[in-house]
Amino acid sequence: MSLPHPPRHDLYQIQRWMQTVIMHPSGVREAIASTAARGHIDLTPDQAEQVVTRSTALTAVERLAVYSYAYSARLVECLREEFPVLMHALGPEVFDAFVFDYLQKYPSRSYTLMQLGSNFPRYLTETRPQVSDEDGLPTDWPDFLIDLATLELTFNEIFDGPGVEGERLLEPDQISTLAPERFWESRLVGVRCLRLLPLRYPVHRYFNAVRRRKKDISPPEPAAVYLAVARRNYVVRHYELSRPAYQLLSALLRGESVGQSIAWVAETAAPDVGDFADKLQVWFHDWAAEGFFHSVESLTAAWLRFPCRNE
Repeated sequence: MSLPHPPRHDLYQIQRWMQTVIMHPSGVREAIASTAARGHIDLTPDQAEQVVTRSTALTAVERLAVYSYAYSARLVECLREEFPVLMHALGPEVFDAFVFDYLQKYPSRSYTLMQLGSNFPRYLTETRPQVSDEDGLPTDWPDFLIDLATLELTFNEIFDGPGVEGERLLEPDQISTLAPERFWESRLVGVRCLRLLPLRYPVHRYFNAVRRRKKDISPPEPAAVYLAVARRNYVVRHYELSRPAYQLLSALLRGESVGQSIAWVAETAAPDVGDFADKLQVWFHDWAAEGFFHSVESLTAAWLRFPCRNE
């Protein structure tokens, strides 16, 4: 009596099945039994040899597990490279434990590993690591970790994302030469590689110290801090802002007019009027000098732009 031949599968089916099995976050046996894998080739873990032959030393499941472990190790390595300062703060073993749990909840879904860590700050917020009395850490220590991950992710996204290299940007003297009434009724167009971060810890100082490989680095004490992060000439830099400056820049980037933004900050932040007015000129000059604005638009002609010099 002849044994039935195993069903034949085309190359595309096998490729998709193996990809699903190898990339599954819960292990090979669970992957083979998953709905996703059985949607490509419907078999149980004990039937895996119908697709992958065994070797003299390893079963089909064990052979697949080798590739699965290698894939998982590569993901961990990528996140170590993406969050080196956070890994320094946690230590490699604790960091890897966080990464393992993160990949269970947010497995890679993109064709590029550039998106792998995009949910890491969200994961830390959702799981909020517990701090015990034995740790000798403040109860708000998780806020430090979340802010640090947020800063590192922002740096990575700005560095890998679209920039303004080769473009002409708004210059400080172009702002200063506008008539006050025209400037007041204008809208400043921010560059696409500018992000604003309200943070609970001054993590940028710890970030800088670790990157400069300073010794005996201690996490900072909690303190509200506001950062602008931008890229120019392929270098990502961060700038510390006062709270009124952060509020003003936030309003401008939302598309509010200069006049509306200034009035809103003057009312909500309640700064000293004289001091606030003196700082405005400095802020606009410095922000333009750092390349925060692409152009200035007139609200009276919504699509009319005052072009930058030499355009």
